[in-house]
Amino acid sequence: MIVVKDDAVLLLRRGHPPKKGHLDIPGGFVDAGEGIDDAARRELKEETALTVGRIAHLGSYWDRYYIRGFGYFPTYNVYYLAHWRSGVPRAGDDAASAEWVPVAQLGTAGARYAWRHMREMFADLKRRLRSRRRP
Repeated sequence: MIVVKDDAVLLLRRGHPPKKGHLDIPGGFVDAGEGIDDAARRELKEETALTVGRIAHLGSYWDRYYIRGFGYFPTYNVYYLAHWRSGVPRAGDDAASAEWVPVAQLGTAGARYAWRHMREMFADLKRRLRSRRRP
């Protein structure tokens, strides 16, 4: 779940492998019998203690995930966009920390993002946010 507050996005620093220490968006895997949007809300609450109102689909991106003993397997990453309303995010579950990062800094060189598809997703996010600001 991409949570936007003013001109910043909530990012988490991963607390566990894979990609421990890398920046990530709150999210995770869908449980059996759970809808994708419900999973996004659940993971956001587990990892940040935040809840959000209305959500909008941003996009979907292929990548891969590594599990020790199993190797790599493909993932289909679905992102929803929500706007922050209230509350202070606190790192929980898999997250070591939570931080608001300016939208202008997303996808720039030098940042250590957890997944390859994140730069493409951030480009799509910036386009979506710009289109909403036009008169």
